[in-house]
Amino acid sequence: MSPTLPLLSSLTSLSEEQRFQVLDTLFEPSPELHTLMAPVLANQTFSSYNSLIDAVGGRMSALSGANSPTDKAVLMGIMGSHPRLGRPKVAQSEHLSELSMEEQAQLNTGAEEQAERLRHLNVEYEEKFPGLRFVTFVNGRSRDVIMEEMRQRIDRGDADREVEEIIQAMCDIAKDRARKLGQSSRI
Repeated sequence: MSPTLPLLSSLTSLSEEQRFQVLDTLFEPSPELHTLMAPVLANQTFSSYNSLIDAVGGRMSALSGANSPTDKAVLMGIMGSHPRLGRPKVAQSEHLSELSMEEQAQLNTGAEEQAERLRHLNVEYEEKFPGLRFVTFVNGRSRDVIMEEMRQRIDRGDADREVEEIIQAMCDIAKDRARKLGQSSRI
């Protein structure tokens, strides 16, 4: 069954499980994101899905600036919910949402040499930035372009900036999903 989004005006009247499904559709399934956003989704109204996504991004950014180990752990859990780029198709069906599989489809085609290079870059990235996973808004870009961006971000070596870029990428992906599901501006 294809993912859908309810009318935003109905969000506060939905069950908690249904509100979490909205988050899972826009982002990726994450118990930490559910915990972070549960009180906001239950009590706040939004003018658009984009404004909801911006609120999620703002909450994640606030966690990134906090000095609390608990806040950092929550943020790492949310960011870690995104799948690695270029995962083998067999593993994807077990760990990727339907939307992630569609978004990454072009990254899973092509030469095995490129696929192996992407796997190595994922490992190098995660060694450089422990606890993080490379997230970018693929948006139809080729595997070579994505790998070049990954290389640049590894070489830059700025963990704080990585967190900012991951949060921004997660929000860009969520806004694209809302747009594709016809809900980016619907109330």
